[in-house]
Amino acid sequence: MTDTANPLGPTRTPDFAARLKKRYAAERRFKYAGMAAVGFSIAMLLFLLVTMTLNGLGGFQRADLQVEVDLAGASLSLDPNATSDSVQIRSLENQGLPAVVAFSAEQSLGEQAGKELNSDAWRLVAKDIIADPTMLNRSSTLWLPASNSLASAFAGDGQSELQPLAEKLAAEGKLAERLDLGFLARSDATDPQLAGIWGALKGSILTMIVTLALAFPIGVLAALYLEEYAPKNRWTDIIEVSINNLAAVPSIIFGLLGLAVFLAIFPGFRSAPLIGGLTLALMTMPVIVISGRNAIKAVPPSIRAGALAIGASPVQVVFHHVLPLALPGILTGTIIGMARALGETAPLLLIGMRAFVATPPDGFTDNATVLPMQIFLWSDEIDRGFVERTSAAIIVLLVFLLLMNGLAIYLRNRFEKKW
Repeated sequence: MTDTANPLGPTRTPDFAARLKKRYAAERRFKYAGMAAVGFSIAMLLFLLVTMTLNGLGGFQRADLQVEVDLAGASLSLDPNATSDSVQIRSLENQGLPAVVAFSAEQSLGEQAGKELNSDAWRLVAKDIIADPTMLNRSSTLWLPASNSLASAFAGDGQSELQPLAEKLAAEGKLAERLDLGFLARSDATDPQLAGIWGALKGSILTMIVTLALAFPIGVLAALYLEEYAPKNRWTDIIEVSINNLAAVPSIIFGLLGLAVFLAIFPGFRSAPLIGGLTLALMTMPVIVISGRNAIKAVPPSIRAGALAIGASPVQVVFHHVLPLALPGILTGTIIGMARALGETAPLLLIGMRAFVATPPDGFTDNATVLPMQIFLWSDEIDRGFVERTSAAIIVLLVFLLLMNGLAIYLRNRFEKKW
């Protein structure tokens, strides 16, 4: 018996209606579960970002003292033959600039408060003098970093004997938490008041350049060979299984490989971005090969057939037609691999990139550390100042990751083609 409204349709029995209602209810539950999962993910992401931002704001601030520095009668001068800022700073140090700054602090703040000026505050004064030599002929009001003890007392973290002094100076407007943009321009230091992230950030940039320069071309060429040229036999099957397994190997294994191979070949480059980049390139390459093969396989066969039909050679078909169309998918895999490499610490621990580096690296073979390693080192400190610097460094790492991914997504969309 058929439905008179639809002779070809099924009979609308009560059982059929119940089953149909049950299927629709299951679809709605699945839809709501998916929406709940997406909402939960967004909530966790927002929680992470808000927590890191609130905790990290203090890391971008520093406790500074207001000091009247009179250099007019100090008989200081810049060296006209100096070839760099470091030479000028050394010259000013030899002329007694540290003693002049310490004396000015005691005159401006009092003897007790003057002793709580950071011992390296004179270096900031020296840099200001190099930027503006007219300071040598006048008196200047400068905000200079306080000692770590006074900064801790001002933050209410221990140092109870200095808290009255900190409250007094704050009431007089001579002690305040001020925005410290120098955090982005300085390197690591033993004093959280003077610590910065630039050395680790530059080390990360240099390491990522080496990683990308090695992993991307080798990974893409390997994917092209395996997908377009390699014969289908037992050996290629073994290679494919090996690449898939390498993509799932724990990162510390690659660190052991870097320690055993690269440092054995280049023993003088321990903790250098070159060795770190080589190690991370090994870890990133399988991801690029797998994503590259999938992207190449997704190019329609009609593209290849059409190119061959108009006289293109097999090599021209691959590099002029298949590769450009597969490039967006390849870049997606590259983004995933580079993002994983940027956040790795285990392989870099084994090759010595956890060293204390007080100056930014000038090249790929200089001693360096990276952002995740710097965060790891600071998180192990008990000083509250380093705790705040850790959160600020995490924000810098997230911003760096977003910028790197944003550039890669732009390039992917730029080269994306539709057919």
